[in-house]
Amino acid sequence: MLSQLKHLNKRKNKYLTRLDQLEGLAREEQVGLQLVDDKFVFRSNEYYQSLIDWSDPNDPIRKIVVPDIGEMDNWGRLDASNEDKYTPVRGLEHKYPSTALLLVNEVCAAYCRFCFRKRLFMNENDEVTKDITEGLEYIRRHPEITNVLLTGGDPLILSTSKLDPILRKLREIDHVQIIRIGSKIPAFNPYRIIDDPSLLATLRRHSTKEKRIYIMAHFNHPRELTAVAVEGLDLLMKAGTILVNQTPLIRGVNDNPDVLANLFNRLSFLGVPPYYVFLCRPTLGNKPFAVPVEAGFQVFEQARMRVSGLAKRARIAMSHESGKIEVLGLTGTEIYFKYHRAAEPQESARFLAFKRNPDAFWFDDYEESRECLFDYAPAENLEMC
Repeated sequence: MLSQLKHLNKRKNKYLTRLDQLEGLAREEQVGLQLVDDKFVFRSNEYYQSLIDWSDPNDPIRKIVVPDIGEMDNWGRLDASNEDKYTPVRGLEHKYPSTALLLVNEVCAAYCRFCFRKRLFMNENDEVTKDITEGLEYIRRHPEITNVLLTGGDPLILSTSKLDPILRKLREIDHVQIIRIGSKIPAFNPYRIIDDPSLLATLRRHSTKEKRIYIMAHFNHPRELTAVAVEGLDLLMKAGTILVNQTPLIRGVNDNPDVLANLFNRLSFLGVPPYYVFLCRPTLGNKPFAVPVEAGFQVFEQARMRVSGLAKRARIAMSHESGKIEVLGLTGTEIYFKYHRAAEPQESARFLAFKRNPDAFWFDDYEESRECLFDYAPAENLEMC
């Protein structure tokens, strides 16, 4: 099987950066979408493009990577969660006490049109640094940091020779217990995993019995789980890493209970349990992909009703400026939220109830309505670790 996959790899591993390279996109469409590409850059590869059914204008894989004219709507802002506020040194975010994010690059195997960090792919971006020395020193000085998430961009697009020293230097910091790698490479280009034994050896070396590496995979739709992708996931597991999956809820891609349930089920069957479903951040250009909070919660719950066991493990949440806010439930008139993680300790486990607002896309839409019915922050009554 691997020999067949490698043969396919030779034909389908070219990166695409121009709309005129998309054979399934009519010339008039290319011209019409160039304005979008000029603002929010396009990038994909032949393997991922081969998953698109070009005869279907609503194809979900197409929606993930091919520009949409709706992206030009003036909706949202580039840094929707104000990540800059939590950036003490260049290339490192520290929002929650135990977790730090290292932005190790600004490139992905393909660019999701709904990316919440699309600002990193713009020429004026200066948030990412190729020299992570300052970030590593910050982590060394903060023993409360037990989890480090490598992100960007996509860390697995780095050559193994560049990724290995990052992992090695993190492993030299005793208080760093978990290294997480946020990556869509298993979906976008599984050949990166299959064709590089040195990558698997590196992961195996740094994912130890007591200090594991977690791969935070990003599968958005069941059709991304091809035989090649499944092979890549299996190799990552055999290399000693722990895999989970997270996805935003994306209009036209997975905002359907049957599709989302299918994704949850297939991932759990493979040993990659669902972790988070995120409501699409109100990032500039993301209006075509956003699903209202209450509609999204109902899709999520209907999907969970269709699955059992480990497939039910996902939480639905918003990565808000103030913290990770989980959507807990709805009644006929109210919606309930809880801070799953909070940037400020006094916000920890805070529970809130608001009057329902079917037009709300983000937590701010509820706060601005001043319709809060209940607000309880138990942190004052708890002993905090």
